[in-house]
Amino acid sequence: MDAILQKISEYLLKGDDEKVFELTKQAIEQNISPKKILDNGLIAGMNIIGEQFKKHEIFLPDVLMAAKAMYAGMDQLKPLLLKDGIQSMGKIVLGTVHGDLHDIGKNLVGIMLKGAGFEVIDLGNDVPAEKFVEIALNEQVKVIGLSALLTTTMTVMKEVISILKEKDTTNSIKTIVGGAPLSKDYAKEIGADAYAYDAANAVESVKALIGRT
Repeated sequence: MDAILQKISEYLLKGDDEKVFELTKQAIEQNISPKKILDNGLIAGMNIIGEQFKKHEIFLPDVLMAAKAMYAGMDQLKPLLLKDGIQSMGKIVLGTVHGDLHDIGKNLVGIMLKGAGFEVIDLGNDVPAEKFVEIALNEQVKVIGLSALLTTTMTVMKEVISILKEKDTTNSIKTIVGGAPLSKDYAKEIGADAYAYDAANAVESVKALIGRT
């Protein structure tokens, strides 16, 4: 039974979305629990992808191919997981801050978080500070992820944290920041809860923030 989950993981590593789709369908037909298919097939594969990317053994196109394969499996599992009431690892709002249109890094973080079992609400780029907070409160999100690639837009991150403080929600909603011009010191200076230097580190940091390490 577990051989098919191993195969799902292997074909995900190859970025073969058709094969992952087919094998996920077979696993469902064999009555393997959706949670087991997710954890031991799709997420197991994405965890390896995350490690390989971290060690520079693979590159962005490989990650995107693997993500496409993961979504092929996820599309079939999602309705079953919802029906079974399977909890996600937690919800996170992601976006590139207002005035900044760069989103490759942010998209990659989103892929890796989904691959780790998180529910990701991606607001895209050029997102105003108020929007992050509004969506986070409405969706009862645990973490807000803020990305910036320009030094001129980094200040918007501080705005988001200030609004959270005003609303007294800094205990229930954590913040993680990332992007080329940022540093751990800057994150600390603006009061962010965590700083991620790359996508794999972002996943580890988000897990730590919500106590899922």
